[in-house]
Amino acid sequence: MKMMPLALTLHAPQTVMVSSSPIYLLPTSSLHNRTSFRAFCSSVSPETIHSEGSKAEYKPGNLDHFFLNSFRDKLVKEVGWDSEKPGYDGLIELAKALMMNSRSNSHTKDAAVRILKSLFPPLLLELYKILIAPIDGGKVAAMMVARVTVFTCQWLMGTCKVNSVDLPDGTSCNSGVFVERCKYLEESKCVGICINTCKLPTQSFFKDYMGVPLLMEPNFSDYSCQQNQIEPVTSNFTRSLSLVYHRQASFSAEEVKIY
Repeated sequence: MKMMPLALTLHAPQTVMVSSSPIYLLPTSSLHNRTSFRAFCSSVSPETIHSEGSKAEYKPGNLDHFFLNSFRDKLVKEVGWDSEKPGYDGLIELAKALMMNSRSNSHTKDAAVRILKSLFPPLLLELYKILIAPIDGGKVAAMMVARVTVFTCQWLMGTCKVNSVDLPDGTSCNSGVFVERCKYLEESKCVGICINTCKLPTQSFFKDYMGVPLLMEPNFSDYSCQQNQIEPVTSNFTRSLSLVYHRQASFSAEEVKIY
């Protein structure tokens, strides 16, 4: 059976399966004549994960514990039970349960969007979308979101910082967030968890409920993630998935649908 690089499969809706076998791609039965593929990869030792020097580990404070507990409470309500594991380990177990108990990837994404929406006071999201999002072509809203993300989400993602994004009109905007080594991806070790409970629902939430276009680009080679409020000129997400194909990676078996 003929194999093909993962990057070549990203021009249409796809299904990616990650499992503990040598990495390769196999065509699967398609839906509505659309070709899908399964990618298999095996776990590797931490030494194979590329890293640019030592990354500073984020030390959570009291406010971070409040954010974690609040997020976990919402996750528990959605899943229907709580993990016996404390803190972050329990949150990861709940995130895995959210995905494994869902009927489809779309169902998982919708559940995650509901969780994100429930974290905000009533009317705040609607007012933000109406009053803030239109200012200066969306740049003000995007820069505000980037700064709030760094302030409130390092407990979840690890050390991150605001950075500049090159825009299609030739200008740049400090509306990006660079996560040095995503704790959520590293702890879950699962492409499916990353894509279906974080990337896709977060993108949908910011666009649909806050009026802020968002492109998240997780790097499955070094666990970093570039988050672009306001879509940039280029994206490295396809390249990151290609690295999963070309190199073995430590991810568990989960189904991933790429959009």
